Amino acid sequence: MDLAQTFEAWRALMLDQEATWWQEFYVRFYQAFIEADRWQQYLEGVGVTIVATAMALAIGVVLGVLVAVIRTAHDQQRPGRPRNFLLGVVNLICKIYVTVIRGTPMMVQILIMGMVVFSSSRNYTAVGALTLGINSGAYVAEIIRGGLMSLDIGQSEAGRSLGLNYLDTMRFIVVPQAFKAILPSLGNEFIVLLKDTSLISIIGGQEMVYFAKNIVNRTFDAMFPLIGAAIIYLVLVMIFTWLQGKLERRLRQSDRR
Repeated sequence: MDLAQTFEAWRALMLDQEATWWQEFYVRFYQAFIEADRWQQYLEGVGVTIVATAMALAIGVVLGVLVAVIRTAHDQQRPGRPRNFLLGVVNLICKIYVTVIRGTPMMVQILIMGMVVFSSSRNYTAVGALTLGINSGAYVAEIIRGGLMSLDIGQSEAGRSLGLNYLDTMRFIVVPQAFKAILPSLGNEFIVLLKDTSLISIIGGQEMVYFAKNIVNRTFDAMFPLIGAAIIYLVLVMIFTWLQGKLERRLRQSDRR
């Protein structure tokens, strides 16, 4: 008998409660991954998950860098000189953004964006990725700001003495040095972001958990689809953790040269 015939025969035994444990295991595995080429749905979910993570990461990095530079510029204003009023207002807005985003649950933010702000949209995956990016931006901002503030103020003053303005000093002198220090934290934030894409499914976003739940609804068996999705997430996290470690080792080697 081929795989399909074996599946049908052993499923009949399951219905009659006469199947052994390994026959039942085979039937549940087959209907979760092989029947109707359901493994392709998991692959589709992986692709959507990676794309959503990349979109959210891009949004988070842009927001994070912008907020971090603004807050660092405000905090590093020279004492004894008049404070920049406009910079103070923008810094206050950034502080409110970071406080609100970090102080409210991710799931609540996704529900608000999906059911209130973008209630008329049907592209739930894009809405979810946007929300993840906005959420990640607050954490990335604090990571980058911590790295920027940890550098000696003399680095910035050296850039100014060379005739560079604030943005060029940050771009060519401060940020490259801070990047090496914050890389582990940024890598961890990316991994958290990858796993948090699973929350997109609560508003109907089509990522890996969404497809796994569809298979559960067809097979009425939650064990194998959900464990399969968990294993895929674990493999993705292990791959990206390995890539992060390899990048960190290269940066350390470049420092020794």
